[in-house]
Amino acid sequence: MGRLDGKVTIITGAGGGLGRVMAGRFAEEGALVTIAGRRKDALDETAAGIDAEVLVVPTDVTDEEQVEAMVAATVERHGGVDVMLNNAAQPGTDLHIWEQTLENWNATLAIDVTAAMLCTRAVLNQSMLERRSGAIVNFSSSAGWHGIPRKSHYCVAKAGLRTLTKVVAQEVGPYGIRVNCLVPGAIDTELLRNYQARIAAEQGVTVEKLRESSTRSSALRKISTPDEVASAVLFLVSDEAVTITGQSISVDAGTYLVG
Repeated sequence: MGRLDGKVTIITGAGGGLGRVMAGRFAEEGALVTIAGRRKDALDETAAGIDAEVLVVPTDVTDEEQVEAMVAATVERHGGVDVMLNNAAQPGTDLHIWEQTLENWNATLAIDVTAAMLCTRAVLNQSMLERRSGAIVNFSSSAGWHGIPRKSHYCVAKAGLRTLTKVVAQEVGPYGIRVNCLVPGAIDTELLRNYQARIAAEQGVTVEKLRESSTRSSALRKISTPDEVASAVLFLVSDEAVTITGQSISVDAGTYLVG
């Protein structure tokens, strides 16, 4: 038996990276998984790699109607939603604040913060409040703790998720619903590798040199793998974490030490 046998789980941003890995891990633990994202082809690739039935629902998570329909499709298929993983995100375009555009700012906040609100609202209203149970995880970033130059849009969005987590946890706690925020540092995905290649080119160093220097600020001197981060998420939504709520938990190899 798995830790999540029969638990209906929605994962946004599941077309690749951490979302794809979480979809596989949750299915292995017995969860009934819905995967959402903008690109159906990417979602189909995720589903093809999972040895279990997966509900694929192409969704623009910044669109209210599409989010409501995605949750409704899950409830129709499985009868409710037990776990909501608000993983969808985008980094936006790196710009100094004096170069910042309203389009870049608004687009990043729409996906990185507003989408989490929309998905949370939908699962609460369509399932969790009535059933008086559920677990929600938002996905922030260590960038939201300390800030990164040229990423004001992204850092503000990721910091906002931590506050959203605290507010919603207090509101839904009396209904038996838990809300936490995972705060990863660098995760060794294609997105990170592409970013590091661009920064290495800007700095005139090799990617290997940049990756080595990027780990010096972490206690474990390493970059987390998607599987390692997924393990932390599995714990947070499981009954093993039944009294943990409203928390922002760093999973970053000891890069940012809170406390």
